[in-house]
Amino acid sequence: MGTLWRSSNRGACWSPRRRGTPTPAQMRNNIEELNATIDEHRRENTSIQERFREEESEKLAAIKSYEEEKEARLAVEKSRDALVEDLAKAGQEEKCLHDQIKLLQESNKRLQEYNASLQQYNSNLQADGEEWRTISKLNEEKNTMKDSLAGLRNNLTFVKNQLDTSRALHLESIKQKDDLQKEIDRLTIDLQQTRDYRDHQLAQIESLICELSNYKELSEKAAKEMEDTCNSQREIIQTLQDELGTAKEKLKMIDLTAMRTMLENEEQKITMKTLQTRLADAECELLEAENIRKEMHNTVMELKGNIRVFCRVRPSLSESACNSKEGVVISFPTTMEVRGRGIELMHNSKNIAFTYDKVFNPEASQEDIFIEISQLVQSALDGYKVCIFAYGQTGSGKTYTMMGTTEKRGLIPRSLEQIFETSQSKLSQGWKYKMQASMLEIYNETIRDLLSSSNSGSLDIRHDANSNSYVPGLTVVDVCSINEVSFLLQQAAQSRSVGWTQMNEQSSRSHFVFTLRIYGVNEKTEQQVQGVLNLIDLAGSERLSKSGSTGDRLKETQAINKSLSALRDVICALTNKKDHIPYRNSKLTHILQPCLGKDSKTLMFVNISPEASSSAESFCSLQFATGVNSCEIGSSRRQSLTRAESRLSYG
Repeated sequence: MGTLWRSSNRGACWSPRRRGTPTPAQMRNNIEELNATIDEHRRENTSIQERFREEESEKLAAIKSYEEEKEARLAVEKSRDALVEDLAKAGQEEKCLHDQIKLLQESNKRLQEYNASLQQYNSNLQADGEEWRTISKLNEEKNTMKDSLAGLRNNLTFVKNQLDTSRALHLESIKQKDDLQKEIDRLTIDLQQTRDYRDHQLAQIESLICELSNYKELSEKAAKEMEDTCNSQREIIQTLQDELGTAKEKLKMIDLTAMRTMLENEEQKITMKTLQTRLADAECELLEAENIRKEMHNTVMELKGNIRVFCRVRPSLSESACNSKEGVVISFPTTMEVRGRGIELMHNSKNIAFTYDKVFNPEASQEDIFIEISQLVQSALDGYKVCIFAYGQTGSGKTYTMMGTTEKRGLIPRSLEQIFETSQSKLSQGWKYKMQASMLEIYNETIRDLLSSSNSGSLDIRHDANSNSYVPGLTVVDVCSINEVSFLLQQAAQSRSVGWTQMNEQSSRSHFVFTLRIYGVNEKTEQQVQGVLNLIDLAGSERLSKSGSTGDRLKETQAINKSLSALRDVICALTNKKDHIPYRNSKLTHILQPCLGKDSKTLMFVNISPEASSSAESFCSLQFATGVNSCEIGSSRRQSLTRAESRLSYG
């Protein structure tokens, strides 16, 4: 590196001779470069001096730590390691100082060579006789550089002196380290000897202590044996005296105890008869209270209406739909009269208001929904016909409301869980229940058994003597727990017909009907009840222009719309109290005939999409729900189970 620097400087010095006389500007640039080089060497010299000072302070600290190690033997070992590291660092720093001194010497040599070149160049300038003023300035600057070089030489001398001093201190610290090591070795030997002597003394002391404890144990044992012998003799004498007195007292108490036992037996017989009478009265009161509860519960349900309508608005599927130009067209009035029951739809630039028994906004949870229908589910266990079905356009959330997901269960699994839990809690009252489940779908006006492993073809709908609908050949499964029903629901979900449309990627293409028939018997009162719970997830209504259906999908859509249209006709006929109700226009209305009769409690969920693109379908759904809400089907009556009946009906 030094050779390269000298060659480059030499080229810079002699380039003017090859190219001609240098200009004053070039001279000044050369001088500025020399000044920069000198400043750099000065900074290096300053840093070297600071390192020497730091090294001197570190060595003083090391010497102090050596003196402290003489007083504490354990601290000497740690300090010795630290001194070894400090010495290694000092050696490295000494090596660095040697390298820096060499660099300074090389720089000094280069400066001398450069000074000689400047002198030669100055003589050439004088020989040429041009620009003598510039030459005089250069001479002054050259003198300044000579002074700087002299200062650098002095600094170099000072650095060498400091290096010699550092070497001397280093040698002194090594010598002190050796002395300390010798002192540590001597102290270690003395300490080991002291420990050996201490261990010997401790062993003798322990031996004496063991002998003393043995003597104490022997003496204490002998004294204790003597004392125990005396005490045992005293206790035997006292025990004999006490037993004699106790025997006399027992003879006196036996007669009294016999009399008391006879009296207590008589009192217990009287108390038992009283308790048995009270228990019988309490059971009668409990049964009477249960009957009153069922009557009051049924009265409350009838006051609410045997056909009720709940409206649920699905959350928007994406933020883009909410932020679009059209936005969401659903709102909820906040007035006290319709709060929680009213909904407003913006359709054709008009704000249309609807009112139902209950309206759920998009924030309503599955738990909130179920709380509102739990009393209706209880009616099925009390022996009434109950039907809950979800209606709405494709993608409005019907299947989510009825079935839900694993984390957010829908009405069907929650209702079944309530029924099984309540039936278990009523065992103490003498009630025993038997439950049977079936699941079917109506696909293209064809009834399919979702629990059958074989495709048995289309099934028919029949009516029994009590006008209850049933499907001959339908698979009926006895169920005893919610786990069994959950397994059947999973099996049915895998068999159900679903497909893709432009409105929903997983659109239900059939009407799903879940039926749970409940038989209850009270062994104490011989009371029997029969309840039916129908939970129905209708296929979504959709316009052909929006669904984009073709081929088989088109036939499915037409069949779905036809059956839903038939349902609207039945509701319209019931609303207008017509003599003829067209139940047989569709398999859906035919199978729902008992649910829409006077002996049933029916709840309809109308599911709505909040987007403006669905306003037309939402308007039609809300209008249909209004028609359902205005229906009156009379009072429902409780069903009694006849033992001859063995079919599973839908009412």
